[in-house]
Amino acid sequence: MSGTSNTRELDERKAAILKTVVTDYVETAQPVASSQVARDPAIEVSPATIRSDMAALERDGYLTHPHTSAGRVPTDKGYRFFVDHLATPMLLGEAKQEQIQEFFSHAHGELERMLADTSRLLAQLTDSAAIVVGPGHERLVVRSALLVRISSHAGLLVVVLSNGVVEKHTIALDADVADGDIELASSFLQQHFTDYALTQLLPEAVVLPASGRPEVDRLIAACRGTLTEADDAAQTVDQVFVGGAARMAERFEAVDQVRAVLGILEQSFVVVSLLRDVLAQGQSVAIGSEHGLAPLAECSLVVAPYVGEDDAIGTIGILGPTRMDYPQALATVAVVGRRLSRELRRG
Repeated sequence: MSGTSNTRELDERKAAILKTVVTDYVETAQPVASSQVARDPAIEVSPATIRSDMAALERDGYLTHPHTSAGRVPTDKGYRFFVDHLATPMLLGEAKQEQIQEFFSHAHGELERMLADTSRLLAQLTDSAAIVVGPGHERLVVRSALLVRISSHAGLLVVVLSNGVVEKHTIALDADVADGDIELASSFLQQHFTDYALTQLLPEAVVLPASGRPEVDRLIAACRGTLTEADDAAQTVDQVFVGGAARMAERFEAVDQVRAVLGILEQSFVVVSLLRDVLAQGQSVAIGSEHGLAPLAECSLVVAPYVGEDDAIGTIGILGPTRMDYPQALATVAVVGRRLSRELRRG
């Protein structure tokens, strides 16, 4: 994926013409003719000069001439120049700000539900597909742990994690394990596992004190091993919440294009990689072919991280047509990302 455009700077007049073409095309979805550009009071040159400049912008790759239309539309290069140099940062309208405020004032409960609901909120605000990637499993902290007997040869380890998820794991028991030993092991787990991240429960990560009873220590070791094995498996799968896929589909006329976009959204690994790659490049927007996926060549991504106590723990973003209102999309993703971060820090 490319970063900020390396193209030469446009002169002031051509930049103003490009800005008008982009904003008009985003608003109308129709190719923009020189006569439309001439109506912009900020461009005080003759229609002939505008036609000449638009032709030059097309030769330089900022505009293209679809079919036999008299108008032109922006290319990926044109959108990139607009985003990097011409777009004016904007504030969200009062109605959207109130909608976000109302949502987060009631957004309580387990993390997974909040992230899923946030993806739907973002989709409603932008009329695009919204993507929220959950925190990595390695960041989850044990909030409570309990071990109980469920049969003569099996116990149940119940762990509540910081994202509100309750994990249950079966632990094999020797037939001669006393109920008292199970109770002591459960008390030890609650005392010494609570507030540890799952990765910290690895034997090489932290040394836990001995209970003083070999039978109890064996139970604790079995529980610890079960948790860390489950964590290893979970770390290979990212939680991805997608909202508004139907809204996204409505913005494309070609059925094949809709199928391609929906197919990508169903591939969690690809979606996560896309969002992370954009941020890794130091960007907040990937336009058209920049992200390198042919099925999404007519789409753009707008992304932002959300943070926990100290650093970024997840990513939110929207996927929409390259003909999107970039200032509005950037503002919306940024505001929702900040509010989500605030809620997570509040716990």
